[in-house]
Amino acid sequence: MNKKTLRDIEVRNKRVIVRCDFNVPMDGEGNITDDKRIVASIPTIRYLVDHGARVILMSHLGRPKGKVDPKYSMVPVGRRLGELLGREVIVAKDVIGEDARLKSGQMKPGELMLLENVRFHKEETDNDPSFAKELASMAEVFVNDAFGTAHRAHASTEGIAKFLPAVAGFLIEKELEMLGGALEKPDRPFTAVLGGSKVSDKIDVISSLLDKVDNLLIGGGMMFTFLKARGLETGKSIVEDDKVPLAGELMEKAAQRGVKLVLPVDTVVAEAFQNDARHYSVPVERIPRDYMGLDIGEKTRDIFRSIISESKTVVWNGPMGVFEMPNFASGTLEVAKAMAECKGKSIVGGGDSAAAVEQLGFADRMTHVSTGGGASLEFLEGKELPGITVLMDK
Repeated sequence: MNKKTLRDIEVRNKRVIVRCDFNVPMDGEGNITDDKRIVASIPTIRYLVDHGARVILMSHLGRPKGKVDPKYSMVPVGRRLGELLGREVIVAKDVIGEDARLKSGQMKPGELMLLENVRFHKEETDNDPSFAKELASMAEVFVNDAFGTAHRAHASTEGIAKFLPAVAGFLIEKELEMLGGALEKPDRPFTAVLGGSKVSDKIDVISSLLDKVDNLLIGGGMMFTFLKARGLETGKSIVEDDKVPLAGELMEKAAQRGVKLVLPVDTVVAEAFQNDARHYSVPVERIPRDYMGLDIGEKTRDIFRSIISESKTVVWNGPMGVFEMPNFASGTLEVAKAMAECKGKSIVGGGDSAAAVEQLGFADRMTHVSTGGGASLEFLEGKELPGITVLMDK
């Protein structure tokens, strides 16, 4: 990683403003239902506190659409963070207003303050320079530790770095080392497992990975667009007809590059998109016209498991079937299990795959589970992430 991190700068006695990703799920009563994103930010926060910085934290929560909405207040986040750290977290009543300025001015070394939801201002998502400058005026150093929003050019992720020395926090450092290391210098064989419903969401990822991987395993709803490109009947399965020629081209490209692109040999088909619908497993050559495929079949699971177990690096993005429905979760479960048992590096891209491994109880057995859905996808596509690009180079 060629970006400066916290370790490369002096923070003692300085006001340090940190962009975290505290966009946590809440229930209707305002209780946090999953605090993993808060927990992920703790190494950076502890380091700053232990090194005598005055720490100002900021994040978005939900989609308040540029207006103050008490439902999306950061108060529950501040409370939970205080419990996890075992110390007081001051919560400002605003973002760049009188209360935030007053409280930031009174902070002592080692103290923590959390600003209100930055998305209470539409200027945040507009990346308004004057709003970014106001945020920057409260501090002397900017730390970005929000990988989940690093693909967005917002005022608190990209704009602020134009006004302050900007470095990466430990979470972003870990994400870049894990994802970047897998792409740049993978231990081989290197396998990518891609799922999800649409080929169109993954075109750039597939194209980018075909230059890097040894094996590319395709599952999820997108497999049917590839099967149709092979001339097979796909029944009522989800197919992007306009992407069928492209799927054919990608298979050709894989063959030319010596990449083993592995499509399912069987699928679990159902009469309807319902957990309790009549369902059974069929070879992909025999999908009935009035049925839809909702998971990879048993033989495919065995093939995928075997390839994953022999790999030294595995990157996975996208579920193998409709894992939210128990009858169609087996493919995703088996891939998660295979990755957990893999002796090599197992890296899970964020989003649905991360949710699946958490839900299935395999997260702590992976080498790395990314905190960024869209960000990890764009990183795998080889795109520059604005929130990273703007940080100082080493």
